[in-house]
Amino acid sequence: MDTFIARQPIFDGKLHTFGYELLFRDSLENVFPAVDGDAASSAVLSNSFLCVGIEKLTGGRKAFINFTRNLLLRQVPRLFSNDILYAELLETIMPEQDLITALAEMHRAGCRFALDDFVFHERFVPLMRYADIIKIDIRQTPLMEARTVMARQAETNTKFLAEKVETKEEFFQAREMGFSYFQGYFFSKPEIIRRRGIAPTKLKLLQIIGALNREDVDIHQVETLIKSDVSLSYRLLQHMNSAFYAMPQKVTTIRNAIVYLGFSEVRKIITLLATAKLAEAKPNELVRTSVIRARLCETIGRSGGWRGDLSDLFLVGLFSLMDAILDAEMEEIIGHLPVSDQLKAALIAGEGQLARHLDLARCYETGRWDTCRELMASCNTDALSAEKYAEAVAWAGTFLG
Repeated sequence: MDTFIARQPIFDGKLHTFGYELLFRDSLENVFPAVDGDAASSAVLSNSFLCVGIEKLTGGRKAFINFTRNLLLRQVPRLFSNDILYAELLETIMPEQDLITALAEMHRAGCRFALDDFVFHERFVPLMRYADIIKIDIRQTPLMEARTVMARQAETNTKFLAEKVETKEEFFQAREMGFSYFQGYFFSKPEIIRRRGIAPTKLKLLQIIGALNREDVDIHQVETLIKSDVSLSYRLLQHMNSAFYAMPQKVTTIRNAIVYLGFSEVRKIITLLATAKLAEAKPNELVRTSVIRARLCETIGRSGGWRGDLSDLFLVGLFSLMDAILDAEMEEIIGHLPVSDQLKAALIAGEGQLARHLDLARCYETGRWDTCRELMASCNTDALSAEKYAEAVAWAGTFLG
């Protein structure tokens, strides 16, 4: 049976990626609540740690995975590296004595625990003793109410994580209150300041991206465009000479890079590099998510017999968070790019087949599996799987270093 695994980033106070909560479901035919908890947790463990590879999914960062009561009683977390795993205890787990005994033994062995969707009640005090991180859903428990729980743990080493953070204002408020970690999609929302416009240096990069992706661009123009930005030239040659390509000899010129990789591939790489450069002042998870989406959209289209230009599929994923990267309206951004009408319709209005491919990538990354089923049929594909997602994650990780 196929297992579907996605991930949601967890940030520290500086918006560096601390880890990922792994989201999963066994197949599109099963609704998650109907899946036996032990079987579901066992599936994600075996697929993420053994089959897919935890390194691919988390890039060496922390992995947060839900554990059922039975798996905790059997001390399954002890099978995995304490350096990576945080075992999450669901809010439905009751602190009976056999569970407390098992937690105490695992805690002495170095296992780390997080209490998920935590709402304080006196009966949960025994669980709090072994919590390295307490996760509080700020949609369910307002920030001011969370102060009471945080005060109880003031003399311990317990850290607090704010879940369902949807805006930058909530992030700043939670950080000010003493939360150490943050989970939610606030990082992907643009901060649009009226009449500010796009900075000239970023506008130049946008123009380079646009010029590179014109249908009538030729190899000489591509070479000239790349050379017009010294840092892009440097990054391209650095990337070409990395272990990823294992070139037989060092690549020292832009022309050689185009000859070795091909015209289309170099255009793609420079577009990626320019996008990463545009996002330098942003959380690195923003550009990483964009690159993963780009790869997923391309994978979906290739498997579904996409009859248009595959580069449009790649670009719709890559540009999908450009409003958050540039803190500008998508319509304004696309106005600077000579892209196809299909791509404009997808990014600005969410219309057309390109938009459906992008919606599928978004649904997969957020674990909305039931919507994925409908969109996979619409995109004529069954290519999305834990392995394909992990491949996109690994590809983005290799590219972004």
